[in-house]
Amino acid sequence: MSAQGTRSILRQIALAGLAFLLSQPVAAQRNASPEIAEKKADLGELRGRIDNLRKELSTSEGDRADAADRLRESERQISRLQRELLELSNQRGQLQKQLENLENQSRELGGTLGQQQQQLEQLLHRQYLRGKPDALQMLLNGDDPNQTARDLHYLSAIAHSRADLMAEISSTIAQKKRLAADVRDRTSELAEVEAEQKKRQAELEKQRAERKSLYAQISSKVQAQRKEIGALQRDEKRLTQLIDRLSKILAQQAAAARAAEAGKRRQAAEQARRAQETGKPAPAAPPVASSKPTPGGPENTYEPMPNDGRFAKQKGSLRLPVRGTVTGRFGKPREGGGTWRGLFIRSESGAPVKAVANGRVVFAEWMRGFGNLLIVDHGDAYLSIYGNNDSLLKQVGQSVSGGETIATTGNTGGNPESGLYFEIRHQGQPIDPLSWASLK
Repeated sequence: MSAQGTRSILRQIALAGLAFLLSQPVAAQRNASPEIAEKKADLGELRGRIDNLRKELSTSEGDRADAADRLRESERQISRLQRELLELSNQRGQLQKQLENLENQSRELGGTLGQQQQQLEQLLHRQYLRGKPDALQMLLNGDDPNQTARDLHYLSAIAHSRADLMAEISSTIAQKKRLAADVRDRTSELAEVEAEQKKRQAELEKQRAERKSLYAQISSKVQAQRKEIGALQRDEKRLTQLIDRLSKILAQQAAAARAAEAGKRRQAAEQARRAQETGKPAPAAPPVASSKPTPGGPENTYEPMPNDGRFAKQKGSLRLPVRGTVTGRFGKPREGGGTWRGLFIRSESGAPVKAVANGRVVFAEWMRGFGNLLIVDHGDAYLSIYGNNDSLLKQVGQSVSGGETIATTGNTGGNPESGLYFEIRHQGQPIDPLSWASLK
């Protein structure tokens, strides 16, 4: 038989072995990540209490009809859909990265498998050339015993190498099968996410068209009601009441957290005392989490950046949450009565609104006069307030970092201009944002 024919037979044998290995089932292993029950319970309690507060707020707002209220559900839906689209976009990006990673691993394993196949073919070829001699027959033939021993040792080494190589090939094939299953799962998930994105995008366009049509019908009435004497005062009073209630909830949570921390420290001290008495080393105390909270006017061209430390220490170094023109300033008279308790920063619709500092979202809901409203707790009784947003991209309980996008600008709540209403409050009282945030 020719060398080429021999190689063809050996290749067929190797491929047959690989086909057998591919046919064997591979068990999938899935490890469920543990859940942190205590944190979930705290978050659930916070969301529950704020949800009750939101319902009370909605009930009180129903006492007086307002033209802007007709936009409420549409503006809520637009905000919700945009948040869901952002979440789907993030999910899609993660899935695409996972797929790229899986494809890279698959290519690497393919190269490894090719090398292992080639090595197997070479081993089979060597064994074929040597044949399968019988040790007794070799002795009876009168062959040199030393040479016979060397031949047998060589053939034994080839057999062991072949067995090891087959095990490696089996492992490689199992990995490729797992990767192929993962790729199918991720591809399926990606297709579902993309289909959901299209669905949500269509819903968003429909909601925007409905809001535009409705606003065109009632815009004159909305503007007339906004200019009524006392309308702005009523809106501000509702916001102040909301802040007061939120402040009480947050103060209660902070007190409970301090009490729990003090209890842990007392327990650690007691364990240390007992260990000293018995001569045994005290168990290491768990780390205690730090309480770091994380034309027509001047132009703001700066944006917040990631920051650390307590909010109070950042006075004078913060940046306003959105780029634009400051048209309403703290303490100045407002059209329709009252004075500005914060700033209005005029900006084109859809501009990113960024958290001014680290904190946690404690309110994210539509409110009369302020549209889609988001409030961030920075600790130590400091709150930042973002109103008239087109969409709220964060929900109650979520942590945010300074400079992180939390909303997009709009003109919800019946505001005639697109932009952001922004306040900073300490212990419920409004303070001038420009004494904390610089335009330069």
